[in-house]
Amino acid sequence: MKILLHICCAVCAGPAIERLMIEGHTVTGYFYNPNIHPQDEYGKRLEAAKKVAKEYGVELIEGPYNRENWFGSVKGYEYGPEGGKRCEICFRMRLERTYNEMKKRGLDKFTTTLSAGPMKNAELINKVGLELDIDRFIPADFKKKDGFKRAMELSKELGLYHQNYCGCIYSKEEMLRRKGNN
Repeated sequence: MKILLHICCAVCAGPAIERLMIEGHTVTGYFYNPNIHPQDEYGKRLEAAKKVAKEYGVELIEGPYNRENWFGSVKGYEYGPEGGKRCEICFRMRLERTYNEMKKRGLDKFTTTLSAGPMKNAELINKVGLELDIDRFIPADFKKKDGFKRAMELSKELGLYHQNYCGCIYSKEEMLRRKGNN
């Protein structure tokens, strides 16, 4: 089966690509993350994703980086809790774009690496994907079955850039507050 895999970051991508390929799928990566701020952070994550794609021999498509659209979508939910409505809107935005890209390219199914993060709610992510297309979304929790452990191993092996916050400016601010650097 030909799968379009939404990639949130390189660290999460490796184990997901491995798992899908072991299951016999042909994987195409899709890096669509208008939520990542600032722009230099976006660039670091994109370059790391390219490195993983090359390592596994998969094509990587870069979606548009439209920050203004993302900010408009989450307006009113900026300072909600991590994992709250802002995140759900962000998941939906990225999965909708991935779904449309899958259809445009004539691929069979789509899924996302978003569930690989230890702080990410796989149930919510899968709910959003299944609402888009119950027949073509592959629900997953890539952190399970030692997925997160494998992500850390691959990150080290490949020397991948490893971010310390989800991606949006609000999650970065929250991380800095927790560290007491505000």
